[in-house]
Amino acid sequence: MLTRIRIQRLGVIEDAELELSPGLNVITGETGAGKTMVVSGLGLLFGARADAGMVRAGAASAVVEGEVDVPQAHPAAARVEAAGGETQDGLILVRTVSAEGRSRAHVGGRAAPVGVLSEVGQHLMAVHGQADQWRLRAPDQHRVLLDAFGGAAVHSARDAYATAHRDWHAAREELVRLSSLGAERTLRVNLLRAALEEIEAIDPQEGEEDDLRTEEQRLAHADGLRQAAETAHTALTGGDDTVEEIRPVTELLATASQTLGPVAEHDPALAGLRQRLDELGYLAADLATELAAYSSDIEVDPARLAGVQERRSVLTGLLRRYGESSAAVLAWARDAAGEVAELDGADDRIAALTQDETRLREAVVAAGAELTRVRQAAAADLGRKVEAELAHLAMGSARLEVSVTQRPDEQGLELADGQRVRAWAHGLDEVEIMLAANAGAQPRTVTKAASGGELSRVMLALEVVSAQGDVPTYVFDEVDAGVGGAAALDLGARLALLARTAQVVVVTHLGQVAAFADRHHVVHKSSDGVITASDVSTVDGADRVAEIARMLGGVTDSAAALEHARELVEEHAPQRLGR
Repeated sequence: MLTRIRIQRLGVIEDAELELSPGLNVITGETGAGKTMVVSGLGLLFGARADAGMVRAGAASAVVEGEVDVPQAHPAAARVEAAGGETQDGLILVRTVSAEGRSRAHVGGRAAPVGVLSEVGQHLMAVHGQADQWRLRAPDQHRVLLDAFGGAAVHSARDAYATAHRDWHAAREELVRLSSLGAERTLRVNLLRAALEEIEAIDPQEGEEDDLRTEEQRLAHADGLRQAAETAHTALTGGDDTVEEIRPVTELLATASQTLGPVAEHDPALAGLRQRLDELGYLAADLATELAAYSSDIEVDPARLAGVQERRSVLTGLLRRYGESSAAVLAWARDAAGEVAELDGADDRIAALTQDETRLREAVVAAGAELTRVRQAAAADLGRKVEAELAHLAMGSARLEVSVTQRPDEQGLELADGQRVRAWAHGLDEVEIMLAANAGAQPRTVTKAASGGELSRVMLALEVVSAQGDVPTYVFDEVDAGVGGAAALDLGARLALLARTAQVVVVTHLGQVAAFADRHHVVHKSSDGVITASDVSTVDGADRVAEIARMLGGVTDSAAALEHARELVEEHAPQRLGR
């Protein structure tokens, strides 16, 4: 529920604040005082398009601020929290429009795109004025209104249809995908099989390329490796009779250890050094043994080298085509084998999917027919009830029909009778609210058949009849255009009826409507001869009676007018208190 709205420098309004109550809030005032600017302010607060012309002349900007009381679990609160705003103490919404036309928004104390205000507003308010009948101007909304009115029966049938349509659509897409492969599938299978045969013939082993690289290096440098090992072995152990003046390392280390032996016992430090010499001797002897073994293992084998080089060449070609390593090639082969198996089974899959698609399509036809049936029943009921309401809203001659039809489509879904129609995710139906505003007129789409005021009254009738409670606040502007006399009392009663389940804000020039209000706001205009400004005050008691008297007869000092106004207020007080 909207609890407060403050409007600054918007049109003729300099600075006005309204405290709104539950139930029916009416806004009245003399012509040109700026009543409609209150509705414009509400529109801005909930994301309506703004322009610089709305800013009061001479002002830098216009600001509209609103406070909304909703539970934290409400979708509007969730959207504000998603935008980073605070909602613990209710929603604080702010819209600023600069004189240059720039617009800014704040939700829950945080700056946000203006679009967020619109998203929040969809959960909080429905504005019905001559320029704001989006719920009737948008064709899809006709269906939304009917489905909401239809209640559980329509919702159940729509859910069943949606499930059937989703399953059918998925099966059909998969069938089209597999069927469209055709020759491409055969070509793909042949390519994959050729690649698998090539990989199988080469039979790469994981890590093989690294082993081959190492072996090729060893074979290609066998002579140098063996000669180096033998020379190192000779340096450690001797054995080269041509170099007599060079003594082997092992012999030198043994000599050094023997030299230290007799005296090492006299100094622990020297004994430690001798121990290290002995360790070097053992290590040199081990190295000499390993070098001898290494050199004896080295073979010069040109045939093996050629074989390794050839294997590396073949393996390199394989890696270039199927992966960066033998492990990657083997992984690719596993995936390719799986794809071949899947593609080989595509014909069987197509046959099974064809049967599934037929069965699911028949389920969609059946579910769609049932949804159409319950929609048509709800449409007839909605039309009757709205016509009854319009009879109380100065539109007694109006006829309202809710048309539920299908759109022919040669490529669409074939129904049981052979007709092909468009199948949407929401059903097979196009819904349109049709109105014949006058006796003898042919029904036309409601937005073309009704004037602005009539459109507001049609929307009021729809809201009263459906009374879904999905929007906590309704705003009506110009709903009383062309209404007077007893019809005005009926209009006020209908607004009061809607206000039993929702907050209603209505701009009116009819005292008969204002008499039903739970809270009455008056827009006052003042001028100093240069600048005209308006503000808003809440009236009660004698002030309220005087305002209603002015609305009824244009005077506030007539005893008869005041008495009539007082009788109206007292007569309809029970309807307000009955809430």
